[in-house]
Amino acid sequence: MQAAVVHPGDIEKALASPLARREIARADVDAVILPSATLTPAQRVSVYQNMYLLRMEEALGSDYPGLKHFLGDDAFFSLVRDYVQVHPSRSYTLNRLGDKLPDFVAVAPDVRRRDFCADLARLERALSQVFDAPETKALDASAIDAVAPEAWETARLTPIAAFRLLALRYPASAYMDTLDDEQHRHPPARRRDTYVAVYRREYSVYRHDLARGAHDLLADLVAGKPLGRAVAAALRRGGRKRPQPDDLFRWFRQWVAAGIFARVDL
Repeated sequence: MQAAVVHPGDIEKALASPLARREIARADVDAVILPSATLTPAQRVSVYQNMYLLRMEEALGSDYPGLKHFLGDDAFFSLVRDYVQVHPSRSYTLNRLGDKLPDFVAVAPDVRRRDFCADLARLERALSQVFDAPETKALDASAIDAVAPEAWETARLTPIAAFRLLALRYPASAYMDTLDDEQHRHPPARRRDTYVAVYRREYSVYRHDLARGAHDLLADLVAGKPLGRAVAAALRRGGRKRPQPDDLFRWFRQWVAAGIFARVDL
């Protein structure tokens, strides 16, 4: 029954699939599944097969509400149907079902505004991953104060587990801000580079837009670059828009206050 339920396509193809036939020959289905007053044995199995796909759609819709909202119910269901044929559920939990959806969307031929949808899916995957990430204690003020001033140049900062940093080509975060707008006043899905930090603090997930300079500095720190080298690189980048030392200090204070760093290694 499981082999038939999880198989894509109609019930006849599912019952004729090699996996299903390895369990029971097609001719014997009527012998092990009784008919009802209105349904044949195959039709009764198809009820569960159809509900399985609906459950996949429900799970992915909860993780990707922005993508579902943008595409609409019918187009999103078609996307889920195609996606689970390529990436079926392989885990006891549906939390990981959508891990490959952004990559799938990026090459899917029938998705409207595909590049925008791929960025939107990347952002929503980050939100989902941060929500499920293990809890790690953040650096507090006392840990920061304990670091000698001369040690900061070679210090390396490690982010908490519930942290993701994204560089996007479209304003996906701005679109997420308008999901509850009853007037459907959404920002246009036009190309505009945006940068977003996603993290969880206690029981809340936060999504903050970043300036390009802040993103680049934070990316260097998250990659393990020593603070002195990361700061020097930040001050060289950006041309006329390069950040000033005051900007760097302000960003660093904000990140520490937000609790996105878990450890400082000297």
